[in-house]
Amino acid sequence: MVREKGRPALLDVDREWLAATPFCVMATAGADGSCDASPKGDPAGQLVHVIDDRTIAIAERPGNRRADGYRNILENPHVGLDFLIPGRGDTLRINGRARLVSDAPFFDEMVVKGHRPLLAVVVEIEDIFFHCAKAFLRSGLWKPETWDPEGRVPRRALIAKEVERPGMTVEQLDDYYRPENYAKGLYG
Repeated sequence: MVREKGRPALLDVDREWLAATPFCVMATAGADGSCDASPKGDPAGQLVHVIDDRTIAIAERPGNRRADGYRNILENPHVGLDFLIPGRGDTLRINGRARLVSDAPFFDEMVVKGHRPLLAVVVEIEDIFFHCAKAFLRSGLWKPETWDPEGRVPRRALIAKEVERPGMTVEQLDDYYRPENYAKGLYG
């Protein structure tokens, strides 16, 4: 049963899932085997552009600017994508071959909050399937009563001060990471 659940093209239910998901993780590997798993997020209905039954695109949005996954795609086009819907334990997985596209007519359909992407990852689907909820059940990920986002680790500003930005004060970093300030750079 497990071996037979994959398919090479989107079904209507897959399209519905992609339209409902605001988040995915894209896994890549370089020619030397170095790996990257990069989160991608946009409002539901705007994260994934379906080109056809065997091809999807995901827009590049401003992030940490490391571009590890994109460098990997240039060396090794194989990608794995895991699409999540908050509160759902099952996920939709797509494995395929990716390429980077710097412009295409469909970019106009990928505008979010007035920002047209400068780059997109186009994925030719090789295998698509739904993945079970066992990991989510074991982790309790969607159970708010188990959440303690700052109880076991320092807040983001303290981590940044220690690991990434020692020249800034904690007050400057608290201000930078304040949600209303941090959100200003989401799309440009």
